[in-house]
Amino acid sequence: MTAVLEASKISVSFGSVKALVDVDLEVPPGKLVGLIGPNGAGKTTLIDAVTGFVPATGTVVLNGRDISAEPPHVRSHLGLARTWQTLELFDDLSVQENCVVASRRPSTLGTLAQIVLGRRQPTQAAVEEAIRILELEEVAGRMPSELPQGKRKLVGVARALAGQSKLILLDEPASGLDTNESFDLGRRLRRVVDEGVAMLLVDHDMALVLNVCDYVYVIDFGRVLAHGAPAEVRANEKVLAAYLGGVATVTEAAGPEAAGSEPAPAGQSGKAIL
Repeated sequence: MTAVLEASKISVSFGSVKALVDVDLEVPPGKLVGLIGPNGAGKTTLIDAVTGFVPATGTVVLNGRDISAEPPHVRSHLGLARTWQTLELFDDLSVQENCVVASRRPSTLGTLAQIVLGRRQPTQAAVEEAIRILELEEVAGRMPSELPQGKRKLVGVARALAGQSKLILLDEPASGLDTNESFDLGRRLRRVVDEGVAMLLVDHDMALVLNVCDYVYVIDFGRVLAHGAPAEVRANEKVLAAYLGGVATVTEAAGPEAAGSEPAPAGQSGKAIL
């Protein structure tokens, strides 16, 4: 089966600094793939390279189509979506309206149809589906500024999902969340993947990544250090050495099935010490 994303030999340099060196990564259909690594390892740079926001060498293939030379907006129209570390929400629009804006993909023909025929783009169903999958029905009419950080992060995911994306790249969605919020985020991300949308999850919360992902890549100093099932990555000595010289505290879990377990009691953290 063709992978949704095949990134091969991705390299990025900023002057003399090599941020990524020959990185290979795949995201299969209907899977949640994790990407972890220490600060400055190149995680966000890889997302930027795949989505076309930084110049890169190598090959990016989306659903069998080589998009390496395409600009970011074309990659987006082909079904590649991302979230950002800093939430880019419209605080003067409701949650639902934020999703509507993100779901629209204007074209010359579509714009003419709206002007001449009064025809509306068929986005409402996609918006309602995104809100349903992420369980945001109760806050759909509220403003993002009225929501706690955990819900705001989910709105960011809903925006990406409302665009009927084939692959969503998540950049640090658990940043700023407490343990229970992170657990809830992981549960809802699994629900999105179970609906058939592939995801690449980049996060410093190793407990989240190792608990909910089907497969995990680890990069360090811009190179792939290890990859495999969560249990294999957790036991990998090279991975442990990359985190504080081998000291890492991670909630014990066997993989995606652990997303159905109970959240940690208040005050107890399951996040990695990074």
